[in-house]
Amino acid sequence: MAFSIYQLKPCFQQLLRPLLSSLARIGVTPNQVTLAAMFLSCAYGAALVAAPDSAALWYGLPAFLLFRMALNAIDGMLATATGNKTSLGAVLNEMGDQVSDAALYLPFALAAGISAPLVVGVVVAALLAEFAGVLAQGIGVARRFDGPMGKSDRAFALGVIALLIGSGVTPAWSNGLLCVVLLLCALTIVNRLRQALRLCVPPTR
Repeated sequence: MAFSIYQLKPCFQQLLRPLLSSLARIGVTPNQVTLAAMFLSCAYGAALVAAPDSAALWYGLPAFLLFRMALNAIDGMLATATGNKTSLGAVLNEMGDQVSDAALYLPFALAAGISAPLVVGVVVAALLAEFAGVLAQGIGVARRFDGPMGKSDRAFALGVIALLIGSGVTPAWSNGLLCVVLLLCALTIVNRLRQALRLCVPPTR
């Protein structure tokens, strides 16, 4: 498996455990956390669309992406801790992630000097990477999270680009990083499909 920030997830989850206990105690459900992450992401994305020249919003995006990452970790931890894993929760988790990604990353196309086709390409490649991960389940393999450009890695990379935009750094740097993200997303798709096929046990005749 190529290195991914996703591999740091256990350490991140450990930091969230005190909050997890509080949420479980007051009766917050995993699906509520999942939906909150999606709706908040859509709201932040809408704010970026309304004010793409706002340096404050671009500066704030990395912090919001970290907050969203925490919510994404908490919903799964909460489901495990409360024994509340459901098919609906699995569907909401996957769909919520894709909707949130699109809502938060498509507004990059509106930033001054940023290549809109390149942004759209990154978003489409990101969706395909996640589809490749889920597709593994269709052939009897566990969902794939291989890197090098998984969900957490994209959040980090796009967070850096958001800081560049907010700082007014020449757009060439941001467009260059978007090209790198696009290429790594393509590699991620290949890695996930290849690993899924490698682990798939062929049916006996």
